[in-house]
Amino acid sequence: MPFFETPSGVTIRYETRGAGPPLVFLHGWAMSGRVWRYQAELLASSFRIITMDLRGHGESSSTVTGRTIEDFAGDCVELFDRLDLHDATLTGWSMGAQVALRAFDRIGKRVAALVLVGGTPIFTATDDFPSALPPEEARGMAIRLRRNYAKTMNDFIDGMFAEGELSAESYQRIVREIFTGGRLPEPGVALKALDALVSSDLRPLLPEISVPVLLLHGERDTISLPDASRYMMAHLPHAVLQIMEGAGHAPFLSRPAEFNSLMSLFLEKVYGVD
Repeated sequence: MPFFETPSGVTIRYETRGAGPPLVFLHGWAMSGRVWRYQAELLASSFRIITMDLRGHGESSSTVTGRTIEDFAGDCVELFDRLDLHDATLTGWSMGAQVALRAFDRIGKRVAALVLVGGTPIFTATDDFPSALPPEEARGMAIRLRRNYAKTMNDFIDGMFAEGELSAESYQRIVREIFTGGRLPEPGVALKALDALVSSDLRPLLPEISVPVLLLHGERDTISLPDASRYMMAHLPHAVLQIMEGAGHAPFLSRPAEFNSLMSLFLEKVYGVD
C-alpha cells in the first residue's frame, strides 16, 4: 500500500499492479480507488493499473483547505511525476472525469488518451447548459449530508444504480466487495468536494483536448445525465461515445465485463494492439 507526500504535505495513497501501458483511474465524489477493483483484476494482464485515493478520500490524508478540482488534479499530476508516467490513459468517473480534464491541462503531453465515465463538464444546470441536474439538487444534497451523513451516503450509493439494474445478490456483492470496509471521507471533506463540483465549469477545456477520448455513460444515469456526455462528444475534437443501455451511474461496477470490453477495444486502437 504505497503512499507519497505532496509538496503541500498531503499524503496520497495509490496502488499499482500489472505491467504494460499505464492506465490511471480516478474515482468519483466521496469514493476511493477501491471502486476500480473489477477493472484492476481484469485489465492488469495487459496494462499497468494505477489507482489513487484523492486527498481526503479513502486512505489519503486531508487538509483544512485545498479541496478544489484544481487541488485534486494537482495530486494526479504529482502521481504522474512520482511514477514518471508517460503514454498513459487517464480514466475518470463522475467527479474524477472533471479532475481528469483539469489534470490534462497540465500533463497533456504525457497522456495518450482519456476515458470519461459518467462525466460532465459542469455538475449543475445553467441557462446555457441544461444537460445537468438543477442547482437545488446539490443544495438539497448538502442539507441532507449535514442532517444525517451516513444515511445520505447510503442513499447516494443506492442511487448509483438504476431500478432493476442489479439483482439483490449482485447488489450485495458489490456492497460487500467495494464499499464495505472502505472509509468514507469526513463530512467536511464531502461537503467541500461537493461545493467544488458545483462551482467548476470545465467546458472551456474541451476543445483543447488533443488525444482520443472514450465517453462511457449509463443510459439511465440520474446523477450525471447522459446528455452531458453527448455535449462533450460534440465539443471534444477526437471523441467516441458509448451509451450503455439500462445502466446507471456506475456501469463499471454493475456491468464490469461489458465495460472492460468497451474499454479494451478503445485501448487496442490507442496503443496499436491487434
